[in-house]
Amino acid sequence: METASSNSAALPASGKKKGLVERVKGVNRLFALSVLAPTIIAVAYFGLIASDVYVSESRFVVRSAQRQSQASVVGALLQGTGFSRAQDDTYPVIDYIQSRDALKELNENNYIANTYGNHGDFLSHFSRSLDGSFEALWKYYGKHIVSVDFDSASAITTLQVRSYTANDASKINETLLEMSERLVNRMNDRASADTVQFAQHQVDVAAAKAKDAAAALAIYRDSYTVFDPEKQSALQLQQVTALQTQMFSAQTELIQLQSIAPQNPQIPVLKTSIATLEKQIEAATSGVTGGRNSLSNKAAAYARIQLDSQFADKQLASAMAALESAQAEAQRKQLYLERLVQPNTPDVAIEPKRIKSIFEVFALGMIVWGVLSLLLAGVREHHD
Repeated sequence: METASSNSAALPASGKKKGLVERVKGVNRLFALSVLAPTIIAVAYFGLIASDVYVSESRFVVRSAQRQSQASVVGALLQGTGFSRAQDDTYPVIDYIQSRDALKELNENNYIANTYGNHGDFLSHFSRSLDGSFEALWKYYGKHIVSVDFDSASAITTLQVRSYTANDASKINETLLEMSERLVNRMNDRASADTVQFAQHQVDVAAAKAKDAAAALAIYRDSYTVFDPEKQSALQLQQVTALQTQMFSAQTELIQLQSIAPQNPQIPVLKTSIATLEKQIEAATSGVTGGRNSLSNKAAAYARIQLDSQFADKQLASAMAALESAQAEAQRKQLYLERLVQPNTPDVAIEPKRIKSIFEVFALGMIVWGVLSLLLAGVREHHD
């Protein structure tokens, strides 16, 4: 009886020991799959297979000669030279560098496709055997070749180009800067041409209006035999005033003679003279006011035509001044792409970060192993 009881007591202990070993084996297998295997693969790839990558870096700023409001130290420095940073105009340059058009110009004679397709390891190079389309090359270009970082505080843009040789990285970086400068120059030329063209159109329109107004004024003068109704009216009014003065003098003399010597032979002469002066005054006055062909009637239409002519002349002068200003503005650049740091030719490959990448794989594996271990432990406890 004692022997049987001892054997029965030993069985559970061996069973517990066997279950513990299985758990340890299970844990080791999970650790090997989630931590050891990825780390070994990372060590093999980054230590033996991964190709060296050279990084060429340059920095530039797009500045304008028009804006003068500055906030940062770099802005104040540029303001001291008579320029200001053009932050809004930097984004088109960045977008162009990352565009298909830029890649198309860089890839002339398949330069980019050959450079990144014939070099590099099997994971990082451009695989033309899988997908050799331009769209695939553009995605590779944005992901592995070019990176652009814009600092909104200083308006400085950092351009980095990665390649498997130092000369290729420097060459591509320099080419991208030259292409960006040409883009800025095209933007300047287009803006200047549009401004001058618009100003020239305004001058042409104003000149046509001025010519039409001058022709209308000349036609009116010829048709109504009048040069300047206001001046002519003033002359005729002066003549009326002189005639009235003579008539008043004759009337005074007539009154005096009639009261002193009613039989004086000068009285009929004075009456005739007064009647003649009255007719002259009436004729002169009707030439100024009252009739259809009077100067006062002509003055309204003349003033309107003359006002149109003066307004057209002033508009033409304003348009010509605007044209001169636009032409002067077009002769100087509105935007500048100023290189702060020239593209360097790296002498050491700084990518990939081998130790860092291996450590990241190991750390990620440890996290995965920890999470899976907790999940498996919870599942076992649930089943127990």
